[in-house]
Amino acid sequence: MDQPSTYIPPKIWTAGKSNGGRFANINRPTAGATHDKELPVGRHPLQLYSLGTPNGVKVTVMLEELLAAGHIGAEYDAWLIRINEGDQFGSGFVSVNPNSKIPALLDRSGPTPLRVFESGAILIYLAEKFGAFLPEGGARRAECLSWLFWQMGSAPFLGGGFGHFYAYAPTKIEYAIDRYAMEVKRQLDVLDQRLAQTAYLAGDDYTIADMAVWPWYGTLVKGQLYEAGEFLQVQTYSHVLRWTNQIAQRSAVKRGRMVNRVVGEPGSQLHERHDASDFDTRTQDKLAAS
Repeated sequence: MDQPSTYIPPKIWTAGKSNGGRFANINRPTAGATHDKELPVGRHPLQLYSLGTPNGVKVTVMLEELLAAGHIGAEYDAWLIRINEGDQFGSGFVSVNPNSKIPALLDRSGPTPLRVFESGAILIYLAEKFGAFLPEGGARRAECLSWLFWQMGSAPFLGGGFGHFYAYAPTKIEYAIDRYAMEVKRQLDVLDQRLAQTAYLAGDDYTIADMAVWPWYGTLVKGQLYEAGEFLQVQTYSHVLRWTNQIAQRSAVKRGRMVNRVVGEPGSQLHERHDASDFDTRTQDKLAAS
């Protein structure tokens, strides 16, 4: 640690200049809409406004799992929100999620549309609405919710902490990268020790806890997040890898990971999803060929 600090925090912080980095164009210290833009509405009761980031994938996997389990009421329209272009600051989106983060869900199945925001809240809402992927009570439910909220509390250290300073920050800061790399490896060890004992995070059954954790830590141990696999030596977490590969083979997970995805091979991207047939007819390689 031989990097002396030349920065002295001012007495009062102000947003007087860009802080650089990949997301500098959308960072600001205030909330609310920046422009008027209504959200589109499709024909299904559930309207999802999202992007295929780990937080977005949680919900599309859940919806596809519900449909695969026979819950026809879980049919949904998935609309693409391009956060790099500021779509999340449109007036329509802010009315569904005042925090201007994806994903956001609007349930129009009742007399009055009902908004649900924050990925963990959406998972619980859908699980309770359809009676699936969340134990009804007792120790099993407590275990499931504990791991769900473990993810909600832990992932910011992986994403906004390690991911930002390792992959996106305009300046590499040794202290910041070391601090968050240590925490992420500790988190992986927590998961690895748990999954050495059980098939899934909450026990023998696949639940919303797995759907929440997998998009973050599953992609991380496969070397698909922040290109940090070698740096973090992710291959050493054998039980997490076993669990990751098992979940990745589920058909609903494969479909859910495609929805609102805008990176990767064209055939892995389904920018919007309005019907199950879209997976066969509207992936981006087919659109490009048409």
